[in-house]
Amino acid sequence: MREASFVKQNKEKWMLFETALENNAKINPDDLASYYIQLTNDLSYAQTYYPDSKTLLYLNSLASQAHQKIYITKKESKNKIISFWKYEFPLFFKQYHKTLLYTFLFFMVAVMIGAVSTINDNSFVRLILGDGYVNMTIENIENGEPMAVYKSGSSVGSFLGITINNIRVAIIAFAFGVFFSVGTIYILFSNGIMLGSFLAFFYNYGILDKTSTVWLHGTFEISVIVIAGCAGIVMGNSFLFPKTLSRRLSFMKGAKDGLKIVVSTIPFFIIAGFIEGFITRYGEAMPNLLAYSIIGISLFIIFYYYIIYPIILHKALNQNSVKTETS
Repeated sequence: MREASFVKQNKEKWMLFETALENNAKINPDDLASYYIQLTNDLSYAQTYYPDSKTLLYLNSLASQAHQKIYITKKESKNKIISFWKYEFPLFFKQYHKTLLYTFLFFMVAVMIGAVSTINDNSFVRLILGDGYVNMTIENIENGEPMAVYKSGSSVGSFLGITINNIRVAIIAFAFGVFFSVGTIYILFSNGIMLGSFLAFFYNYGILDKTSTVWLHGTFEISVIVIAGCAGIVMGNSFLFPKTLSRRLSFMKGAKDGLKIVVSTIPFFIIAGFIEGFITRYGEAMPNLLAYSIIGISLFIIFYYYIIYPIILHKALNQNSVKTETS
């Protein structure tokens, strides 16, 4: 887009916002935060396409004024971490919903391959999960405790070890995206195959229902691994498909966006680690209603935060923008 067209398209919105700031108008703090996010998006666009323009200087100045106004008016915005998860990230992530969908579908194909292969070939699960794990699990099944592995070790030790390992997997899934997305696809494929093989392994023994214990923590764990994979693909695709940007600029933007996605998953990995360390060990003795409630709530939280909430927030922002421009 030419700079003149960009200015013409957004000029009225910027002027209204500037007037409100200069006149110290009483703007709803939530609306002000939303306007600020939209303004920073315009600023980011100008930095990319018009780096030496007066438009960029103007938007920088306006963003600075808006920032000061927000941090005076909206006290809770002093906590940048809360602001990131409540406003900035959800609005930012909506643009990558399609990438997340493709990532999820690819992961599910890998799960199906792992499951079908294990159902039709008992030796396949040993190839994927290893003889040690398979033999231990068979022994646990014969002893009537198929999920005994989750009862070993201390709760705190398990929580810390599992959380650190999960975050490590997420970072690897993202970092491997630097290999033109192929590295991330490999990580997703291997994890999907493992999950499918694991589920089919228990299916072959007629105790698939026992895997609900694993899903107590696995709902968060698997979901955010897919999201971390989405981050890696965002970075890899930014180099493969730079669109109107140079490959260098596109890759820098993709890496930054991907890292932001990975950071968003950290709280959920911590929750997953906590559940696995302190709750999963009691899963077999837990009433089914309670177990499935935890799984359902976990799934809802992920789906709401990464899918529904960004859509709601984006619609609200657009509606507020229209109201401001017509008032």
